[in-house]
Amino acid sequence: MPEGITDTGELYSPYVGLVYMFNLIVGTGALTMPQAFAVAGWGVSLALIIFLAFMSYMTTTFVIEAMAAANAHLRWKRRERQRIVDDSDPSSDSYDEDEDKNIVAFRDGYERSETRPILSVQRTSTYDAFDIVERVEMGQMASMFFNKVGVNMFYICIIIYLYGDLAIYAAAVPYSLTEVVCGNQSCSADSKVKHNDTDPCWGSVRRIDAYRIFLTAFSLLLGPFTFFNVQKTKYLQIITSLMRWIAFVIMIILALIRIGKGAGEGHPPIANISGIPNLFGVCVYSFMCQHSLPSLITPISKKKHMNKLVLVDYVLILAFYSLLSFTAIFCFSNLKDMYTLNFTSNCNVINVSFIRYFLGLFPVFTISTNFPIIAVTLRNNWKTVFHREGGMYPWLIDQIIFPLITIIPPILVAFCTHDLETLVGITGSYAGTGIQYIIPACLVYFSRKDIELVFGNNVQNKYRSPFKHIFWIFFVLVWSLSCFIFVTTNIVLVETKP
Repeated sequence: MPEGITDTGELYSPYVGLVYMFNLIVGTGALTMPQAFAVAGWGVSLALIIFLAFMSYMTTTFVIEAMAAANAHLRWKRRERQRIVDDSDPSSDSYDEDEDKNIVAFRDGYERSETRPILSVQRTSTYDAFDIVERVEMGQMASMFFNKVGVNMFYICIIIYLYGDLAIYAAAVPYSLTEVVCGNQSCSADSKVKHNDTDPCWGSVRRIDAYRIFLTAFSLLLGPFTFFNVQKTKYLQIITSLMRWIAFVIMIILALIRIGKGAGEGHPPIANISGIPNLFGVCVYSFMCQHSLPSLITPISKKKHMNKLVLVDYVLILAFYSLLSFTAIFCFSNLKDMYTLNFTSNCNVINVSFIRYFLGLFPVFTISTNFPIIAVTLRNNWKTVFHREGGMYPWLIDQIIFPLITIIPPILVAFCTHDLETLVGITGSYAGTGIQYIIPACLVYFSRKDIELVFGNNVQNKYRSPFKHIFWIFFVLVWSLSCFIFVTTNIVLVETKP
């Protein structure tokens, strides 16, 4: 197997793959979306989430096309290596004529880094060079299609996004524990009251003190996993997914029941322009899946109608997000950063203690299982950025320095703030925009150029995105730039407002 390509593992059907994609996309971001909806207004929120779902679907098809192009590129390189071996050994009979039956001539006038001529490929309906059978991660695709600067920019974007992810996780767990522990054991507290960090929790311990105690414990318990290699087991994934869906279904049903009884307290505005930047970041974060598509799409056994099936998945996710958020904003007048916490101290919604505690604590269990995996992923990305061919890191740098620079910054951010809506919004608006929009657009653009140079103009990628025209690529890039400017301007105006 070529360098950089990993085993795809056990194959599964397209429908199982779409279930995995649904579970991957619907995560922590969904819990912060209701508050963002309430602040921005239901009208503008609905319009924006529909548009962002469309944009995310478009860039998902870009990544799938780039994955197919990467597979074709790797097959071409293997054929070229085999051709070199055959040229150097005339007696060799190992040349595979069947695999190379579509290659008809050399092209002149261009020289690739492999110092081999470019090949022109005859267009046939049976040509299978673009079959996605080998998993090529986004970093590997960046190395194929980008120059050195582009590769470094890719890893910087991934690293910033993963730092944001870790900061969100590090803040969400102790924040949920603080909300559950500090005065929410009974329904005597007024659920409409928004607590301050200086409010007492127990005795002379303030809420902010309790939060930092829980954060310290969280860091000491899960931080050390960054120094080792951890993997999410199949059974752990099943358990966390089951808990997530039980919690989501319970919250939607409880909110619908309350609204149906005419007891809904929410009266959100139709539009509030000041809430759009944060809503944008939350929605981008909540539709994030592009960086995990190679691991998700490659093992699918039949990919013929992949783009159509992915579209169905996005429609279902959009419907789910809309249902969750709309039931929330019309049920509650004061939505918290983590939507689950609206149920922990409100007996008017649910008076069963077990369910209230389950909803309040479920982010603690699900997020805690993901934190070590994200941390190890970030650590490995740091190693890749500084990696030099044939070189090995000293033990101190490899085993101590890289884990420390991975875990310390997000923990410090979590100590400074537990404003989850802002953390999610900033992560989605900046690093999330890069991963979800800019990188897929650049990958598909340069992969098309690569395929044209390698195979000529007569071959077509059978997994080509429905958005074939170059207009869509430039549209995504212009949209991304506009979002950067808009979000940054809004943040500056808010910070400088007297």
